[in-house]
Amino acid sequence: MPAMVPWRATEDGFVTKENLDWYRRFAEGQPGVLVVEATGVRDIPSGPLLRIGHDRFLPGLRRLVETVSAASEGETKLFIQIIDFLSVKRRPEREKYFARFLEVNQRHRQRLAEVTADSGWLNAVEAKVREFLNEAPDDFIDRVLDARELESLRFGYREHVTDLELPHVRELPQVLPSIFAEAAGRARNAGFDGVELHYAHAYTMAGFLSALNNRDDGYGGSRENRVRLPLEVYRAVRKAVGDDYVVGVRFLGDEVIAGGNDIDDANYFGVEFARAGFDFLSISKGGKFEDAQQPKVGQAVYPYTGQSGYECMPTVLSDETGPFGRSVPLVAAIKRAVNEAGFKTPVVATGGISTFEQAEAILRAGQADIVGLARQALADPDWFIKVKLGRGDEVRRCTYTNYCEALDQAHRPVTCKLWDRFELDEPGIATVDDGRRRLLAPKWKA
Repeated sequence: MPAMVPWRATEDGFVTKENLDWYRRFAEGQPGVLVVEATGVRDIPSGPLLRIGHDRFLPGLRRLVETVSAASEGETKLFIQIIDFLSVKRRPEREKYFARFLEVNQRHRQRLAEVTADSGWLNAVEAKVREFLNEAPDDFIDRVLDARELESLRFGYREHVTDLELPHVRELPQVLPSIFAEAAGRARNAGFDGVELHYAHAYTMAGFLSALNNRDDGYGGSRENRVRLPLEVYRAVRKAVGDDYVVGVRFLGDEVIAGGNDIDDANYFGVEFARAGFDFLSISKGGKFEDAQQPKVGQAVYPYTGQSGYECMPTVLSDETGPFGRSVPLVAAIKRAVNEAGFKTPVVATGGISTFEQAEAILRAGQADIVGLARQALADPDWFIKVKLGRGDEVRRCTYTNYCEALDQAHRPVTCKLWDRFELDEPGIATVDDGRRRLLAPKWKA
């Protein structure tokens, strides 16, 4: 079962009873491997997402390990996905952006002078520039602000791995290996069976891998340079946890954005990751900021709203391919490249896999070595044990409406529409939204 963020941690990143209940419910279904949600490696605020950036998080994480082991009767291996992310701000009000956030400089005055054919702007005071721009129409703003300023105005400020003018971004290659290594060491200390390094979607490590990464410090540009930091992070992690501990990676088979990585890049990265010694390669697709829809004022941009986001979490409202297994051809290509390079590193297929027949066909065709189910597991946490017992006709099938994804986008506790409003009178169940949604799937009456 791949990682899913349930929005159940404390605002400080600590494990809660709700986290324990969430993972206990999945463990009762006895998946072969359960991957804990993307967990922050830094000791910085990140809202109700789990964190592993300090030893103070260890007691809660140990309880999580013990909970899953007991609930699965020792049948489920527990990995934790560890992640780094850069700053993303909410979309500002227009007046606030021009009054406070825009850094007015001579370039703006020069552009105003050119666009208005009025050289008086070259010596205009800052307050006048801000006031004028705030009142200007959008097509005028497009001609004065640069691309990053327009992004900050219309989508909210977002740090990029290419922002070398920011000291903390420039220094990422020097600091991230040890940060990830310390986090992985804590994971082993807490009792997890392995770690999955999150190199996918819209986050820091995926930014380094991206073809859009044009850093000029040896960590951008060519594929060889773009994979450099991800490999350095892996080596630091491996040194910290030892050779007898599982270290896997989640990365993209296709970024699905203009100028981004495609399958050729993914094949190269897959071979290099296998060569380095990763224990498994888990493949995803898309989920990028670059093509995300514009958020409402006061909300942050969400990387699963554009075409790349659709390919990451496709819905039943689809094309002729439908939402089922859209990433499998990418997985098969990466597996083929890895195997042809002489490596046997297991490759994991995920995304729109919902039935035993579909999963078995992928394995029998040699398209992947392992299959994972996220939304289907959310729809029915007992999928794994039901299939194992030959009772697949009792599986609650995911309908891929992405009701769950909408809750994730709103940073609300994630549930499934197929069960969250059923049996609400069951004694002792936890609910949200004034009792209108239950937080856990009903127990399977085997």
